Parts: sequence; C-alpha cells; structure tokens
Amino acid sequence: MSDQDALHGHDSHPAQLELDQGDVYSKYMLHSRSEILYVLRAVLQKGSLVTVYFDHGKSFLLTALVAVDSENGSLLFDVGSDEEMNARALKADRLLFTTSLDKVKVQFSLKSLNSATHDGRSAFRASLPEPVLRLQRREYYRLATPIANPIRCKMVARLEDGSSKNLDIPLLDISGGGVGLMVDPELKDAFKVDTTFTDCRIDLPDEGLLACKLIVRNAFEVTTKTGNHHLRVGCEFVDLPGTRLTMVQRYITHVERERKARMSGMA
Repeated sequence: MSDQDALHGHDSHPAQLELDQGDVYSKYMLHSRSEILYVLRAVLQKGSLVTVYFDHGKSFLLTALVAVDSENGSLLFDVGSDEEMNARALKADRLLFTTSLDKVKVQFSLKSLNSATHDGRSAFRASLPEPVLRLQRREYYRLATPIANPIRCKMVARLEDGSSKNLDIPLLDISGGGVGLMVDPELKDAFKVDTTFTDCRIDLPDEGLLACKLIVRNAFEVTTKTGNHHLRVGCEFVDLPGTRLTMVQRYITHVERERKARMSGMA
C-alpha cells in the first residue's frame, strides 16, 4: 500500500477478518446483548482506535467509539478525517469494525451508518451489532496439519559451535499467531526460548510461499505412541504483515472446510 493510499483509506490488499470466518471462530462470537454491551463499553472507556473497512475491504477509515446507548441500542462514532471517505462510508451497505482491547481483538459488522451529532460535532450513528467477535491472541484457531503430507518450514539454525545449519522441519500445527514445529531433540540447543529465526519459509498448499520471522515461545520433549522422541517447539510469528496473515487464515479455512466436507460425506 502506498503512502497516498494510506492517507485516503485505500488498500490494494482487501482485509480478511476473523469475523468473516465464522465456521472457524464461532466459539469466540458473543451473541448476548449484555456481553456485547460490556465489551463495547470497555472499548469506549479505553478510547481504543477503531478501523472501519468497507467497499468489500478495499477502503477504510480510522475512528473511535464516543457513546454507547443501551436504551436505544445504538452506538456513536467519531467521523474520520477525510470527508470523501466519510461520505463513502455512509453509502456503504456493509462495514467491518476492528479494534483491540488489552491485546484482545474485537470485531463486528454493521449494515449501515447514519449521520448524527455528538456534543456539537459530526458523528456516525449505528445500531448495536450482533454478533461481536472477542478473540485473544492465544485463542487463534490452531489447525493440526495433515499427518500424511505435513507442511514444512525451511529455516536456518545457529548451532553452539557458531556454525549454521539449513533445516526443513515439519509443522505440527499452524494458527494466525504462530506454528508448532516437530524438531529433532539433538537440535534443542538451537531452539531455546526467545531464539529468533529471521528467514523462515513455509509452503502453504494453494496459497504460496509464506516468508516469516519466528520466535521460540516454548519447547518440550514429546514421546509418541510408537516410542519416538521429538521436540515440540511453539513459535510465534513476529510482525507478520496483514497480507501474509490472510494467507494463513485462508489456508486454515480451506483445510477445515475440506475436513468438515469429508466428515459429512460431501467429499
């Protein structure tokens, strides 16, 4: 995205939010009016910035929640800084809202916005949303990768003697937050907690090559039913761009849908 696009709220890579992956994230959806009001009031009190996507995710504006009216079931938001973008948002037939609350991701959609005023200033009025997604980072849906044909991660490990070794490691699982690796126990010194791997490449079927940076968050030895030993290493993505996160989410959604189809006898 260019600086000009960012300034005017245009994104050449439309957003794909977890909210639109209801089959994967359904258990994190809030449907209770009282729970939804509680979360929205917390967003209001924190003064969290809210990003609003519309035009099928290709346009966006930044705003903030300025009032929650539980009696009338409505919300008030600040207007954005760009008048043209505000006008387009008022004409949009679906808008996606995303913000964070103490490292918890909050997302919801609205069918429309209306013009309003708040404390003498222009504002957007909207109906109370339902459902609302409340997703902690550690609660990213974690997909166990296919055992028969595992995804693999190519990375370079620094060994204790100062040398480096090219590795091709199978993934145990993958989520929007990171990956689980199945590592040879002999390499445990190269996978200590907080070790960073800067040039990792994961080939996601039907999506392409995911280039990423990983940091080790945990590592422990596992013994399988057959008596084999391996090191299970949990790694977190570091500064993964939104477009690459979308690749991961699309892959997870695709595999999960295929599994559900097979289970229901449709495939």
